[in-house]
Amino acid sequence: MAHSSGGGGAILARWRGAGKARCGRTVTALVRRGRLPCTGGGPFLCRCRGAWLPRGAEDPGKGRVRTTLTYFRSAFAVTAVGLAAAFALGWSGSDSLHDALDYLVVGAALAALEISLSFDNAIVNASTLKTMTPVWRKRFLTWGMLIAVFGMRLVFPLAIVAVAAHLGPVDALRLALFHPEAYAHILDDAHLTIAAFGGTFLMMVALHYFVDERKEVHWINRLECRLRACASLEGLETAFVLVVILGFALMLPPDRVDSYMIAAIAGLLTFSAVRALGRALDGPRGVLRAAAGGLGAFLYLEVLDASFSFDGVVGAFAMTSDLFLIAIGLGIGAMYVRSMTLMFVDRGTLAQFRYLEHGAFYSVLFLSVVMFLETQIEVSEIATGCVGVVVILAALRSSVRHNRQDAEKRRTW
Repeated sequence: MAHSSGGGGAILARWRGAGKARCGRTVTALVRRGRLPCTGGGPFLCRCRGAWLPRGAEDPGKGRVRTTLTYFRSAFAVTAVGLAAAFALGWSGSDSLHDALDYLVVGAALAALEISLSFDNAIVNASTLKTMTPVWRKRFLTWGMLIAVFGMRLVFPLAIVAVAAHLGPVDALRLALFHPEAYAHILDDAHLTIAAFGGTFLMMVALHYFVDERKEVHWINRLECRLRACASLEGLETAFVLVVILGFALMLPPDRVDSYMIAAIAGLLTFSAVRALGRALDGPRGVLRAAAGGLGAFLYLEVLDASFSFDGVVGAFAMTSDLFLIAIGLGIGAMYVRSMTLMFVDRGTLAQFRYLEHGAFYSVLFLSVVMFLETQIEVSEIATGCVGVVVILAALRSSVRHNRQDAEKRRTW
């Protein structure tokens, strides 16, 4: 069995003799001190209850294996509180049980919409989160959760309406509370700029993954090998995205081109700025590495979450115009996405299923294309979410088949 570098093998050898009882406490202490790798799915394994498991799959501090349900305990709690709040919101508006149940059902449907649209987000998040320190992982699941629910699903739509309608923050909130139809109409009119920004950012995210000379595992071999070869041409993905931006700009009415181009270029600059900041803060020679320890990755994940949330926020208005019900429903879904992200990292899911990450980034690329198409036509959010899930399931199936074939080869040897 391969061991981690930097003394991990020696630590593991000493740890083996320490007995199983201290498994969880030992792992937690060593990881916090930086003496063991904090990347889920890495080569380091821990012995717990007689079995070697990926580090992080044990329940830290308790020495027992974490089940799938334990990862979703907080999500279940948020679901209960959120649906109760949705029921109370419906009841307070009319004192009608029928309306309260309607709000309850819509809240659950919005949560399901968010999960279907963001399943690929969980996998993409996991690929970045596994490189972060435990402290920043925890911050992503706490501070990041507050930003995701209140920032992206509540404050951000208000900010868009305030800018689009030239209103102050208080006036935008009043519009959302007392004139939800007008609020939804303004947000829908701003969808062009939202789609331009989100489509540009997500397309850069996907291309940055595929156009990489360090990428060794390929799912669709012919295509991905050629994309990897293109990595020698510096700035190729940026040039390609600029061509896409200009192509769709030519199909827009002249009076909408300016806002579209500003939003698209802002998405491109945001991606470049976040990646540059991440390298400065979290790189091996980053001047603030000791203090930051994941700040750059945290900011990248928050912008990524914002880009993924655009479609969910806009699509939610097809179900209801109540701003707070939308925030409740999408917030519940966002909590499940974060729980899945943590589970994928702790269990090393991306390492176990080698093509799962590929499927997620293909889904991201598809979503970016859809967002550009939405500048011209209306595309169903449900159809978009279903296509993304199908692509990820296909990648999972290919991964399982590869694992089975690999196991058969080992048996024949």
